[in-house]
Amino acid sequence: MTSRPIVLVFLLLVLIITSQFEWKQQIEAEGNPAVSRKKQLISEKEETVKEKIILSQEKSIQQLNELVQSLQLQLLHCRGTNSTIVSSQNATNDEISEVEDHDSVRD
Repeated sequence: MTSRPIVLVFLLLVLIITSQFEWKQQIEAEGNPAVSRKKQLISEKEETVKEKIILSQEKSIQQLNELVQSLQLQLLHCRGTNSTIVSSQNATNDEISEVEDHDSVRD
């Protein structure tokens, strides 16, 4: 039973402390407009830098996507070339087998 009032007092203290910090920040911002303007400019510069970084990353991602597409096309081309070589090798092997069979029949 005594824990409930203790918890309420603790929450009240936390509320008071946090609200004083917020009030103090607001008073400082209102009291010194040069500082608040400077903070705003710094914040705007940070946002600009972040946007530039994001645009740079998007450009890099686009270049990587184009590279992946190019490599996929090259892979498809190589697979097609490889299957053509394999099928021509199989045809050559079949022809050799037929010639060998024909020679063995002659013997």
